[in-house]
Amino acid sequence: MTCIIIEDQAPAQRILKKYITDIGNLTLKGTFSNAIYAMDWLNQNEVDLIFLDIHLPKLSGIEFLKSLTNSPKIILTTAFQDYALESYEFDVVDYLLKPFSFQRFVKAISKLKSGQAKVIKPVESVQEDHSFFIKTGHELVRIDPNEIFFIQSDTDYTELHLSHKKHLSSESLKHWLDKLPAPQFVRIHKSYIVNTKRIVKVAYGKVFLEDERSLPIGRVYKEAFMQRFLT
Repeated sequence: MTCIIIEDQAPAQRILKKYITDIGNLTLKGTFSNAIYAMDWLNQNEVDLIFLDIHLPKLSGIEFLKSLTNSPKIILTTAFQDYALESYEFDVVDYLLKPFSFQRFVKAISKLKSGQAKVIKPVESVQEDHSFFIKTGHELVRIDPNEIFFIQSDTDYTELHLSHKKHLSSESLKHWLDKLPAPQFVRIHKSYIVNTKRIVKVAYGKVFLEDERSLPIGRVYKEAFMQRFLT
């Protein structure tokens, strides 16, 4: 079976290439850093399977799927579970939530053989509610953990940074590490906890988030973070 990879992050490309080599019955025909390059290639070539990231430059994976006619089999790969329901309509083989293991990769490939072609919702289903309340001023504010981008420590308090606002809390970073679901939330610096589902890339000793903010990775936390994030 022939396949291609559409993925803009080099570490993720390397992992997919290794898994494809290890499984033995897939032939990799090309690796593309964005969907537009892949579309040009597909105009001249055929392939049985595409490993497709959702967060891509210029043209997203979902937009790419919408543009396809006579689509090959698709296995979506992404760090964000938010698109699981939307991907149902495209009849994809599986939905791999990064970071995924070799065993999970093999399970996705086995669905090609069994004829299954329905996306499987991640274990962290949208039906689960992990929201909580924090006190801010004289009010209690409901917080959905998935809306948090990062938490920052500042001397006597912590700041919970959401997309367009932040909330102050008297709790410590350790409190938030204990309270929030792991491995979604990890400490990357003495002053920062990050929501890994909001990370779009890791480069230059920093994590870059969906809203274009970036956070430093502390030297003490770097090795553990990279092992968790990339394996």
